[in-house]
Order: sequence, then structure tokens, then C-alpha cells
Amino acid sequence: MKLTDEESSMRDGVEGDAVAAAMDLLIRYGDALGAERLVDTRNVAGTMTQPSPAKAQLVREKGWAKAYAVINLDSDDDFEIPRMKVPTCQLQHGFSDDADGLTSYSKQSIELQADAESYYSERGVNVLATCTPYQVGNLPVRGEHVAWMESSAVVYANSVLGARTNCEGGASTGAAALTGKIPYWGNHLTENRYATHLLQADTSIDTFQEWGLLGYYVGEVVQEARPAIVGSLAQPDLADLKHFGAATATSGGVEIYHIPGITPEAPTLEAAFGGGTVPEAIRYGDAERRWAYETLNAQGDSDDVDFILLGCPHASLDQVAQVAHLLEGRRLHEGTELWVMTPRALRTMADRNGYTQTIMRAGGKVLTDSCPAMSRAAPPGTRVFATDSAKQAHYLPAILGIEAWFGTLDECVDAAITGRWRGELA
Repeated sequence: MKLTDEESSMRDGVEGDAVAAAMDLLIRYGDALGAERLVDTRNVAGTMTQPSPAKAQLVREKGWAKAYAVINLDSDDDFEIPRMKVPTCQLQHGFSDDADGLTSYSKQSIELQADAESYYSERGVNVLATCTPYQVGNLPVRGEHVAWMESSAVVYANSVLGARTNCEGGASTGAAALTGKIPYWGNHLTENRYATHLLQADTSIDTFQEWGLLGYYVGEVVQEARPAIVGSLAQPDLADLKHFGAATATSGGVEIYHIPGITPEAPTLEAAFGGGTVPEAIRYGDAERRWAYETLNAQGDSDDVDFILLGCPHASLDQVAQVAHLLEGRRLHEGTELWVMTPRALRTMADRNGYTQTIMRAGGKVLTDSCPAMSRAAPPGTRVFATDSAKQAHYLPAILGIEAWFGTLDECVDAAITGRWRGELA
């Protein structure tokens, strides 16, 4: 791997032992990937403060510096952790104190997280605590090389924003934050960003649910490839594209997609394919739509719903407002919980606009920082949950051993009010 003089000096310890360990990790990582060099980044999104049993033990025995060395730098050495060299944010982590007592998630984990936030914020980590950092201030520009974790955030950054990142891990982001470097491979290279597959939507994609169903099918078909999507597509908004990308990254491993005339690197269909041959289209029609819906709902059997989960990826302010509007003057069914997950910064705005109060008057909760899948916790006794998120309908049954229903926001709110699932594919 070719290193610049600056990179060689970091490897040799000129900027301290922690930076040297970080550079050693990046060199090993890059060599394994076949990267010829590193590239500069000034935007890292990682998981430094996320609680875990292993991290808790390390902190108890050795402190936060040791935890960072082991988990975020793959090093057993003892050294102090300096301030992050480049802007770095924390993605979603464990539940915050607004969820204390609502689940089996321990108070000790909440306290560990608060301690972590204090330690890392002193070292320059912005604790955004959301899987949607682009909604609360971390908004990279087109062509910017970034180092992000979290599949739904990565596909949004690459596709909608035109930034350049691979789906990184805790160690590579930990090293990138201290060096401002990341291996130059994969989505950082222009030739690796062009579309490989063409998807033609023959049925109207004009609602939040339809974007999720289409995304789930696209991910299943292309897996880790790069789709371009054309056809009967209505103008999407932030929530639609967020939902679509998360679904493609859930059923497959999509890290970048193109919608000609919508996403920045595809002003035309030809541009999406880099001027190369456009392949024959894979069709998405009524049968494929039905497959996606039935697959997502194959994990539901009982119509009795205990738990409604909204906000995956984390809800925008507009989405919180929609939930509040549907709950105005209504009450949840006894024994049914409704949670809306959103970034803490947007929770503050929801409070100010009265949305939180409306949801709480109905018996629901607006929670921040994490989600049941990340924290592996739901309301006690949950057997059946409903969601408008293809991602959560896919993952949460396997993680928590519960049944799932996937439907529209209206159907989810109806289930919260009645305690029954009455959704169906229109």
C-alpha cells in the first residue's frame, strides 16, 4: 500500500501511539481489500459510545481508553485517546434515559452510555445518536469521501447525497476518526458507483409503503449490486428515499442506487450506467409487489397486536407530525404500546411543536437514541408487533422472537387504537 509522507509519519508514531495503532489498522484493512492507497476524509460516523457487555467489562477493568483501543482500533496496547482528528459523530446506540423502566434494557447500560458520551464528547465526538445523521446536521456534499457505518445511512449518503462511503465497521471508523484516512476502494472509486442492474416499476410507486415494498424487492433481486430504477415513480421525499434505501439494504446489501432525474449521479439513465450498455429491465409489477408484501407479513399469525413501532430509520419531524395528527383526540388500546423513534434533536423540535404531547396524551411514547433492534428490547410481554418499516419487519422477529405485521402508517395507528391488525394490501 502506497503511503504519503504524512501517513508514514502517523504510522511511525509521530502523532502518538493511538494514531499509530489507527494507521496500522487502516494499512492492514486496506491491504486485505486490495486498496492501493488511502483517501482523506473529514466526516466519520461510528459507534464509539454504544454500550455492550464486552465494553462494560473493559471499562470497569481498564477504562474508556482501553475500550477504544480494543474495540475501535483492534489493539491490546495501553495508550491515551487524543481528540478526534476530523469531525466525527456517534450513530444510534443504546436507549436513552427517556426509555428507563420501559423495557428490560438495564439502567446500568443507560448509565454506561451517559458516561461514554461524556468521555467521547471531550474528545471531539458529536453525539447525534441516530441512524439518520443527515437529518440532524451531518450532511456531506456530493463527491465527499466519508467513513460511515449503518446500512441505511450508508445507502442514503451514497445515493441521495452523492457522498462516497463503504459500509464501514467499528474498527475502521475508529481509526478513520483519529487519522482522517480510509482505504480508497469500493464506493470511493467512480467506476464502482455506476449501475449494474435496471429495475422497471410497472405499478405506481406513489406512497411511503410502495417505496418500501419496491425497495425490499429490489434488494432481494440485486443483493449487493447497484440498481437503477425507472418506471411509474412519483416524486419521492426524504422519508420515501430513506425507507426505500433501508429496504434495499435489508433484503440485500445495496449501498448505492440511482433514480434518473432524482439522485445526483444519475441525471439520465445513460449517466447512471456510466455511458455503458443498459441491460434488459427486471420488471416489478403486481406479482412482485404481492411477493414483497407477503414475505414481510409471513412472520405474523395472531391479529392481536401488543406493540406498534414507528420511526425506522429514525422518523423525520414531518413523520412525527403525521403520527400526532392521526392520534389527535384518540387513546391507545389498553395493553398496546406505541413507540415513535426519532433523533433527540428532532424530539426537541417535536416537543416545541406539540407533537410529543399529542402522542403522549394518546398513550404513546416518543423515544430517542436507539431502537428495539439495536438494543434488543421491546415492551415486556410483547408477542406481536406492527410497523410501517420494511427493515424492522424483516429484522425484529429474528432478534426478539416475536411476530410482525407490516403495513401503512394508518394501519399501524389503527392497530394501536384497536389492539387488532386489520391491514391488507390495497
